[in-house]
Amino acid sequence: MASKRVYIETFGCQMNELDSELVSGQLRALGYQFTPDPKSAEVVLYNTCSVREHAEQKVWSRLGEMAIRKKEDPSLVVGVLGCLAERDGESLIRRMPVVDVLVGPAELDKLPALLDNAVRTNVSLAENPPEDANNPGENRVVSARQVALQGTASRRSATLAAAEDSLEMLDLSRAVSPIDAQASTSRSAYVRITRGCNKFCTYCVVPFTRGAEIHRPPEHIIEECRRLADAGVIEITLLGQTVNHYRFEHGAAVTVNGVKQPQKGRSFAGGHRRDPFAGESTTTFADLLAEIHEQVPGIQRLRFVTSYPRDFGDDVLEVIRDHPRICRYLHVPAQSGSDRILKMMNRGYTVGEYLDFVDRARSFLHQPEKGRPLGLSGDFIVGFPTETDEDFRATYELLQRVRYKNSFIFKYSPRPGTTAFDRLVDDVPEAVKRRRNGELLALQNVVAEAVAREHIGATFDVFIEGPSRKEAKKRKTSRSGGLVSLTIGGQDAAEPYCAPALEEPAEVDSMQYCGRTDTDLIVFFDLPQGSPDPSGTFARVRIESVRALSLYGRLA
Repeated sequence: MASKRVYIETFGCQMNELDSELVSGQLRALGYQFTPDPKSAEVVLYNTCSVREHAEQKVWSRLGEMAIRKKEDPSLVVGVLGCLAERDGESLIRRMPVVDVLVGPAELDKLPALLDNAVRTNVSLAENPPEDANNPGENRVVSARQVALQGTASRRSATLAAAEDSLEMLDLSRAVSPIDAQASTSRSAYVRITRGCNKFCTYCVVPFTRGAEIHRPPEHIIEECRRLADAGVIEITLLGQTVNHYRFEHGAAVTVNGVKQPQKGRSFAGGHRRDPFAGESTTTFADLLAEIHEQVPGIQRLRFVTSYPRDFGDDVLEVIRDHPRICRYLHVPAQSGSDRILKMMNRGYTVGEYLDFVDRARSFLHQPEKGRPLGLSGDFIVGFPTETDEDFRATYELLQRVRYKNSFIFKYSPRPGTTAFDRLVDDVPEAVKRRRNGELLALQNVVAEAVAREHIGATFDVFIEGPSRKEAKKRKTSRSGGLVSLTIGGQDAAEPYCAPALEEPAEVDSMQYCGRTDTDLIVFFDLPQGSPDPSGTFARVRIESVRALSLYGRLA
């Protein structure tokens, strides 16, 4: 049974991308084969996100397609993983009976056993289909039902240490070799340091679908980074819903069956400049960054997302400043420039506190004269319930003031399972949302281009992701340095190749490649035809021009 071909499609954030990678490695180790073609797959898995309506609608569309296919092939196994599975629970199966396997993000370690049961059951049902009671003589399609959801169990314990955490074993058992015939050849990797969230922003379902904030033991994280480095990875991004909340208190550590367990995170009552619980028996986020930098020298770039502004201390800024391989790129969502709206969102800070963080970050990290600028990116929601023109104007002015290199800008859409969905009326007309969204995107384009132009004449170490999309089409090959998340005009687009913002005519004797600076700016440059593929390496590139928010340069 384990030789079945599997197709997995991922929707949403980097956390989901990592979950899919971990699940794929686990299944591959059990003998499952992976295919990029869903039509040839015998097992189809969708790792879902419920934060954005657009991603959710894609999932429903895919499930509709699978329902049609399953009528022809009852042995097909369809699974829904992630936040949508956790949020909707078994009502999702009632809406889409095609689903055989339903697994929440906190139960992904149980997937192999559930999948094996579903495969065996569906094969048996396909070979001996039961009759339809309403139409005697006709066979009906019956699916196996394998469900693993956490419900609210993760929030019932008041103890600091988490209960036995079998999900930690999914991270610990990670297949670390990036040189796998069926895996990405990227030399970048994600490493989870926290799971879940304690913030309860009123528009967000994550605390309910991913559970309480859990922090992994630092030795597990460092060992995972070391194994990745030994396998050839040179860039790591640390992941967490509020990554800068990381803290592990060794005196309270619990070991179960020889494995140190993750801990539940403390909730901060207010902001701080330095972690108030720092000490010899505690590994703070600043400590963790420094330890990875010093103990894993093979990692040439260390990034992290996503940060929470109120609790971003000077201790973290100092570590970034003093450790050259930690990227000076901070993704810190603001969401709104209006104190009134921020309070309704339950964000826990004011615009003044957010700007205090920005000013401190720039004072510590922005050193363009030394070739070390700071890159800031943010998130904004327009059209949140009761948002007025005055509220929106405050957001517009905040974006102007901060000068993000890019922003993710979204129209508010009520998400089931959130506090805002249950308690706030979605009273901003859709036409107003579209107008405000367009205005903010247009402003971000202007700001981003101005920020990019400041880099003309500078020279940067660029991590080469692979050929540009134009080059990929020209070469008609799917080979790449890895999946790159591009942000152009505030809109997120995941592409297997970097995409030049404009189709710039290329010389016939050259090949166009793309990469990123440590501040996450996209850079395009040419190499002579026939040059060895530099994907996954660094190059010194001097920036000569800017087009449509992208940088263009030549090898220095």
